[in-house]
Amino acid sequence: MKYMLLIYGEECERSDAEREACYVESCALAHDLNANGKYISAHPLHPTSTATRVRLRDGKRLITDGPFAETREQLGGYFLIDATDLDDAMNTAARIPMARTGTVEIRPVIEITGLPQAVTAA
Repeated sequence: MKYMLLIYGEECERSDAEREACYVESCALAHDLNANGKYISAHPLHPTSTATRVRLRDGKRLITDGPFAETREQLGGYFLIDATDLDDAMNTAARIPMARTGTVEIRPVIEITGLPQAVTAA
């Protein structure tokens, strides 16, 4: 079953060196998951200040520049994995570096037919 692991944390919390160390550790985790057939995708996100929100109301497009969250933690990235069950997904989530200082939300993915297949990057 596919699970989306949504990574939340405080954007201003880490120095550039700490952020880079987190990326290195996350990359190593991605390689380990890939070697075990569980990796699908993973990426960090740019800060909420770069975000744009689109809504359609009464046929009109409404655009809002970020940030939007009124919380301490913002969505900072994700891992999309193939896990045997929720326990397996929780074990993987606990290995994500940001789980030590932030939160990793685990959501099962609904797989529907008719969607195009993902293209694998070289």
